[in-house]
Amino acid sequence: MNALELIDLKKNYGALSAVKGVTLTIKPGEIFGLLGPNGAGKTSIISIVTTLEKPTSGQVKVFGYDVLKDPMETKRRIGVVGQEIVNSGFFDVYEILEFMSGYYGILKNKERIEYVLHKLGLYEHKNKKVKQLSGGMKRRLMVAKALVHKPALLLLDEPTAGVDISLREDLWSFVRELQQEGMSILLTTHYLIEAQELCHHIGIMDRGQLKCVGPTAQIIEQFSSKKIMIKLRTDRDSLTHKNFLRKRDGFFEFHIPSHDSMGNLFRELSLTLEDIDDIKTEQGSLEEAFKHVVAK
Repeated sequence: MNALELIDLKKNYGALSAVKGVTLTIKPGEIFGLLGPNGAGKTSIISIVTTLEKPTSGQVKVFGYDVLKDPMETKRRIGVVGQEIVNSGFFDVYEILEFMSGYYGILKNKERIEYVLHKLGLYEHKNKKVKQLSGGMKRRLMVAKALVHKPALLLLDEPTAGVDISLREDLWSFVRELQQEGMSILLTTHYLIEAQELCHHIGIMDRGQLKCVGPTAQIIEQFSSKKIMIKLRTDRDSLTHKNFLRKRDGFFEFHIPSHDSMGNLFRELSLTLEDIDDIKTEQGSLEEAFKHVVAK
């Protein structure tokens, strides 16, 4: 059974079509990246999945449960980390997690609470009032709140926005652990290098439409180019080729399709290994693919 299914999902706000017939599937135990510029419709989708908004049409299923017909069953299976930090400043950290456990009908949850506190580096702060925490610690607490009831699907909506590098690395390490334990994860982020490293599949949205969806490596290969820099043993001013970009620091720079081979480039340039002094290569990136897809 799929972790999440969106079937021809549409959401209108008056005359504005925020989500335009999106269909996608997230499999159990995978990290799926939903990417797009501001206003693409990502947060509207998350709001519908979490039952905060009702779709104009279409269907959303969480592990087979329809979010409109079975909202309570849906909520039990979902944990959400939103963009905005919610500050319940006059309660301490442990109390907040006990309250969250109670919302899901879990009255004795000490073992899970302490596990999450340890994993997120919050245990030594468990008796502090939330208002005493730093911004980074409040962000960790948001993740802890989302995980306290052992959700099967975790929704991360810009979870590392505005946090420092150390916290970001800690959070992504923990996300990988959760995925290895079998949790399904839907991630939205503007840090595309993170999506490239973390996500098995990605979908790229723009202006309410899902422009492409597929394995991350496949999308990078399809919509980006790789860079090959060649330094010759003999000094030459130019190498004629359709994909030649520039000469810099003695290297001739070419951008070729990611699926193309360096051997083909050598043959087209009539070069042999004896002609080469040095070679540098850079693979295509998700950022390049993203820009290409959104610009279409």
